[in-house]
Amino acid sequence: MDREACLRQVSLSEMPAVYRSVQDNRKEMDMFTSFLIKYAEIGVKGKNRYLFEDALVRQIRHALKKCDGEFQVRKTDGRIYVDAVSAFDFEDTVEMLKKVFGVSGICPVIVAEDEGFEKLGERVVKYIDEIYPDKHKTFKVAARRARKNYPLNSMEINTQIGGILLDAYPDMRVDVHKPDIMLHIEIRDKIYLYSEIIPGPGGMPVGTGGKAMLLLSGGIDSPVAGYMVAKRGVKIDAVYFHAPPYTSERAKQKVVDLAKKVAQYTGPIYLHVINFTDIQMCIYDKCPHDELTIIMRRYMMRIAEHIAKETECLGLITGESIGQVASQTMQSLAVTNEVCELPVYRPLIGFDKMEIVEISEKIDTYETSILPYEDCCTIFVAKHPVTKPNLKIIKRHEQNLTEKIEELVQTALDTDELIIVS
Repeated sequence: MDREACLRQVSLSEMPAVYRSVQDNRKEMDMFTSFLIKYAEIGVKGKNRYLFEDALVRQIRHALKKCDGEFQVRKTDGRIYVDAVSAFDFEDTVEMLKKVFGVSGICPVIVAEDEGFEKLGERVVKYIDEIYPDKHKTFKVAARRARKNYPLNSMEINTQIGGILLDAYPDMRVDVHKPDIMLHIEIRDKIYLYSEIIPGPGGMPVGTGGKAMLLLSGGIDSPVAGYMVAKRGVKIDAVYFHAPPYTSERAKQKVVDLAKKVAQYTGPIYLHVINFTDIQMCIYDKCPHDELTIIMRRYMMRIAEHIAKETECLGLITGESIGQVASQTMQSLAVTNEVCELPVYRPLIGFDKMEIVEISEKIDTYETSILPYEDCCTIFVAKHPVTKPNLKIIKRHEQNLTEKIEELVQTALDTDELIIVS
């Protein structure tokens, strides 16, 4: 990967200024029919690097199916290109590419045949003129000669193109340290010209890190947790615990809607809807009320793990954060973990609530999460839940459930409703 170009990437907060020049002008958008896709972490992989590149290509192709137009996605010489082969919407295409994990940067690129250096100089002058109306800017030329039989080397290209630009636009200046415009010229089978890098989400391509089961509620935290683990290349399935008639169909639909939001980044999600009512009522009748939440949580984890093992998931994902609620103290988390053989991934464990909210707003799940439809965890809540549960005592009280609980769990598993969300 071009590490110098990586340094040119800007933060999300800077993004509107980065491609305003092409965003504000339809004509300028129409200049671009191709995108150079940059990746970061994949570039440091060894002999298996091609596996990650191939996975990224597949994810890009899948994402672009939702866009108008036809696209060709190709991989060559450590580069991934997206070429539009029909009319397409620039903004929609960029928005979809920004949701593909593994993409660190999206570069609208001009692709041209090599018609000689003089023609290249003319193209560069025209490019700067159309993209940057304000010529009172500093620039740097960063050429890369991948085709070694090209008559000029990279430094010579930099110097001569820089001179051509200074002659054409006397108000422009060279700044090799912090230029306003970083002009990239790549000499390959064709000539690739670009100067803008629109930030992608980063991470690793989904599917390269195995599969895990997300415990998805209707709250703010769990969709964010799923998003964060998926960003590391993990394929996500999900389980939702429904408690009719205490939780409504609207509550269930809310969870489906949240899964759809997350699926924009992760690809299709297999959502398992488990009827948890009878299990909850049994716990409510047989166990101390201050332990309701922690015991219900333990049975949720048991059921989620059972489904995870059947579907070849390698772990569970929850949205828990230390101390956020009574069931998320260190003691409560330890008691919850005790029922699981699979690892439990808690990507939000050290996050403040506002930090979680910030991510949920970024991925567009927040407004759905705060809709006033209660999930099963909020229906049967003790006024004073235990915050430091003792495992031996919890296990002893779970013995009260022995007569019926296994049958109820099996019934819940047998009536699992599978919804494929995409």
